Amino acid sequence: MSTPNSKDLIQAIKNKGKNIEAEMSFFDHLEVLRWHLVRSAIAICIFAGIAFTFYDFVFKDIIMGPKNLDFWTYRMMCKAADVFNLADFCVKKIPFNIINTELAGQFMLQINSCLLMALMMGFPYLLFEIWLFVKPALTDVERRSARGFVFYATVLFVLGALFGYYIVVPLSINFLANVSLSDEIVNQITIDNYLSTIATLTLGCGIVFLLPIMVFILSKIGIMTPEFMRASRRYATVIILLIAAVITPSADIITMLTVAAPMFLLYEISIMVSADVKRKKLAKEQ
Repeated sequence: MSTPNSKDLIQAIKNKGKNIEAEMSFFDHLEVLRWHLVRSAIAICIFAGIAFTFYDFVFKDIIMGPKNLDFWTYRMMCKAADVFNLADFCVKKIPFNIINTELAGQFMLQINSCLLMALMMGFPYLLFEIWLFVKPALTDVERRSARGFVFYATVLFVLGALFGYYIVVPLSINFLANVSLSDEIVNQITIDNYLSTIATLTLGCGIVFLLPIMVFILSKIGIMTPEFMRASRRYATVIILLIAAVITPSADIITMLTVAAPMFLLYEISIMVSADVKRKKLAKEQ
């Protein structure tokens, strides 16, 4: 009588685990999802606590950074102005004051900014929890195809957030602050409006940079094809410009195009990603 080897035992354990996962009821899935959400909330609270501990740095160097003339982007713009003899390109003033109009405004500013920082720092862990929740429903082939999802999505999100914070945010603030219809009008910006502008531009750019990952997933499912994306370039152009306009409300056309430019590049990269997925599918079928 033959005895099963170690590989057979491992495969049997895997098959048993898959059968258990397949037999989970709707409420069992909700219970699993609940624990993923609980762990995510705990992680956000931990990162928020870290941001609260170093709040002086968070407030002075990160939140108020784009308002100061010594911000990295403004210094680079002035250096470029000196090199290319473009005096108007150098940022010499940001004429607006930040005010608080609510009794609990500064306290809520600290809470909201710490939560925003926690969301930024905890984004890789949130992606990891999403992956853990989706992973049991995938086949072995799909799991191998999606390997590296958390890493690549994190890299793209960080690149997008840095682009939004160091390029889009200072350009928007510089333009909007220097729009003057009359000398009698003084710009008094509430701290809530200032914080929401920075958060919207930074997070919006970070999410937009996830486009190649979304196209990869849709291509794997079979919803997206490179032929469809190439044929839809004109419609994609309109959608990209609309998204750029939403991300940069009330900003000038130059800022909007600055946001749209990497989105066009990401769209072309997404076409290549979709084409690579299709090529691998055809090679496997053959």
